[in-house]
Order: sequence, then structure tokens, then C-alpha cells
Amino acid sequence: MALTLARYLAKAVLWFTGLTLLLVVAFKWLPVPVTATMLMDENGITKDWESLDNIDRNLVDAVIAAEDSRFCEHAGFDREAIEQALEERLAGERKRGGSTISQQTAKNVFLWQGGGWFRKGLEAWFTFWIELVWGKRRIIEVYLNVAETGIGTYGAEAGSQRYFGHSAARLSADEASRMAAALPSPKKRAVRNPGGWLARHGNRIERRIGIVRRDGLDACVYS
Repeated sequence: MALTLARYLAKAVLWFTGLTLLLVVAFKWLPVPVTATMLMDENGITKDWESLDNIDRNLVDAVIAAEDSRFCEHAGFDREAIEQALEERLAGERKRGGSTISQQTAKNVFLWQGGGWFRKGLEAWFTFWIELVWGKRRIIEVYLNVAETGIGTYGAEAGSQRYFGHSAARLSADEASRMAAALPSPKKRAVRNPGGWLARHGNRIERRIGIVRRDGLDACVYS
């Protein structure tokens, strides 16, 4: 009985490993057709996949500035950000996200929203493999195509068309910064005419775009 169970478990592990690696390799080249988040969105899906060549560098740099300034340095996991997030949580302070762009991409493409250690474990598994197989340029290309950018809206192109009426290929620094500022909570944060803290946050991101470019923090994308 124990031997039979061990065999079933071994087969399940092999099937899981094979299937996940097949998906990772496939999406290195193919556009991601749909995600669990999209399928569960009651507001429908508006999306338009674009290659990174057709997404303005301002948005890439704005996202790096806002979400993951060490994107080009880490191998998928930012230890410093994780430790800081844990310290803030233990101190009862405002909870800061410790997820990198790579982790968010893994979650968005292969998994579902929400917490839990099981999902976090799967997220780490997929993050490891996309870092190894995809590389940084592909990771941010996929991220900018599957991230929720508004109510029922996914990806940089659909978001740019929704908010600014033009292609993501020509986003200004101001437009890119406002989109990046709204990314953590696109259903609640305004992109057009933001006010208060959100407007100031967008301005900070816009200023940091120059730092990202000056210091080569996007070098793994534009080498």
C-alpha cells in the first residue's frame, strides 16, 4: 500500500514538473492567451498583446521604478525587500509588498490572485523557471501584457488605449508614471486626473524614470 502510494506520488510529481516546464518553455515564445485572473473577471476582458518593441521604454522604466528597482540585479527574489516587508508586518506597520516583477509575472500567468503558503510556493517554483528560461526581457514583456491595467482591461496596449486614446508605443513619461502608479490596484486607483497621494506618487515615479535610465537599472532589458 505504501509502495503504491509512493508510486502515485512520484508520477504526480513527474506530471506536474513536465507540464509546468512545458508551459514555461511554450510561453517563452508564444503570447499568453488568457490567465486565471482574466477568466474570473466579472467585467470581461479587453486586451491586445504587443511585443516589447511596441511598448514605450517610459513604461518599462516607470514599472521598474515603481515596482522593482533591483529587477536587473536579482534572480527573481529580492531578499532585501522581503526582509523589509516581514519587519514591517511584525511591527504592525503598513504592509509593504515584497514581490518582484518576476514573482508577479509568475503569479499572473500561471496562478491565481490571493495569498496562502501553497500558492506562494507555486509562485516561487514558476519564478525560478521563468528567470532561468525566459530571461529578464521576456519577463517584463509578458508582465506588461498580462497585468491588469483597469477594470476588465489587461496589458499596456489596452490600458494606454483606454486612458489616453493612443498606442502604448508612444507613452509619455507622465502617462507611463500614472499607469505604473495605478498598477497595484487598477480597479481603485485613477490613471486619468489622479489626486492627492496618488498624484504625488505618480510624480515620484516620473522623476525616478530618469534615475532608472541614468543608472542602467533597465540594462537587462535594453542591453
